[in-house]
Amino acid sequence: MTALATHASNARVLSGMRPTGQLHLGNYHGALKNWIDLQYQYECYFFVADWHALTTGYDDPSAIEENTYQMVIDWLGAGLNPSACTMFIQSRVPEHAELHLLLSMITPLGWLERVPSYKDQQEQLKEKDLATYGFLGYPLLQSADILLYRPGYVPVGEDQVAHVEITREIARRFNHLYGRETDFADKAEKAVKRLGGKSAELYKELRKAYQESGDADALTRAAALLEGNARLTVADRERLQGYLEGTGRMILPEPDVLLTATPKVPGLDGRKMSKSYHNTIGLREEPDQVVKKLKAMQTDPARARRTDPGDPAKCPVFDLHRVYSSSETREWASAGCQSAGIGCLECKKPLIDAVVVEIESIRARAREYEENRDAVRSILSEGADKARETARDTMADVRAAMGLEYR
Repeated sequence: MTALATHASNARVLSGMRPTGQLHLGNYHGALKNWIDLQYQYECYFFVADWHALTTGYDDPSAIEENTYQMVIDWLGAGLNPSACTMFIQSRVPEHAELHLLLSMITPLGWLERVPSYKDQQEQLKEKDLATYGFLGYPLLQSADILLYRPGYVPVGEDQVAHVEITREIARRFNHLYGRETDFADKAEKAVKRLGGKSAELYKELRKAYQESGDADALTRAAALLEGNARLTVADRERLQGYLEGTGRMILPEPDVLLTATPKVPGLDGRKMSKSYHNTIGLREEPDQVVKKLKAMQTDPARARRTDPGDPAKCPVFDLHRVYSSSETREWASAGCQSAGIGCLECKKPLIDAVVVEIESIRARAREYEENRDAVRSILSEGADKARETARDTMADVRAAMGLEYR
């Protein structure tokens, strides 16, 4: 078991989205549906990354506020529950900016320049002037967003693992520079005594077993011992975790990735569903409009006539069947397509029905928030208050470690 998995915040998850306005099926199946499941399994923090919107859209921020509210309404309509997770706006928790600044003091420039998406986005957004620190530094801001809450996990698809890896490297560098207090061993030994008689002796035995023979079970048992001891402060618990592993105090734990399945959701033209391609189906679209769009959705170009056989592997509609349809329906659609036994509209019928049912349920839940913007504001305000409590604890430790704790 790694240090991450034994840390007290291992049951915490953090993720965010840039405010892009109303969401579409690609957003829903790519991230939001997973968030809805995670909120009942972990302590979840989900935030609107409004500062991130400025890294590429700094020249026109006029839509950020409305886009934020529309996106959060979709979150709520899709099933995020403010009683089960914490939702907030990034800029309403200024500790994000403070940690970003402090981490910028220790992060090598080369680490930012090598992030894969840095050059990719510069190439894709040639029309914009992205020669700014905000754009270069957005992976560091993203790292600060994560580390501020000391989560155990960050849910990502495989294409985003690199962003979490740089966060782990930054946390590792910070702990290496600041985790070893000058009197670390003395403070750790005092914390051992605070465990109390039998627990203190057991901790020493387990520490010895791990450090001398690499007994992974001893590490797990010792971590459970620390987690269950109410006599320890958070700082003492982290010191003893570092003392156990032969390192310093782990101020900013390295988060792990929580790889999530991200099904391919094609747009109406067969390309990836994206607002920039104008090929989306929105989560709150009118059912009649959804039906119209799906009926016109591109299929295998080889099926020019009803009697022409097709290839499901070349048909974007079949990718949607993989998301929405049962195995029996997929088998029926595949066989009918290849034999020309069914036409494209017939193939789309069960798919259209499933999408309309899903969107109608989202529309129904979202309606109460569309008509009550104050309720959305209240949810985000309460979420920011809760997020700030966690953020303040982290920043107190970070400031103390960096010599910025003035008494």
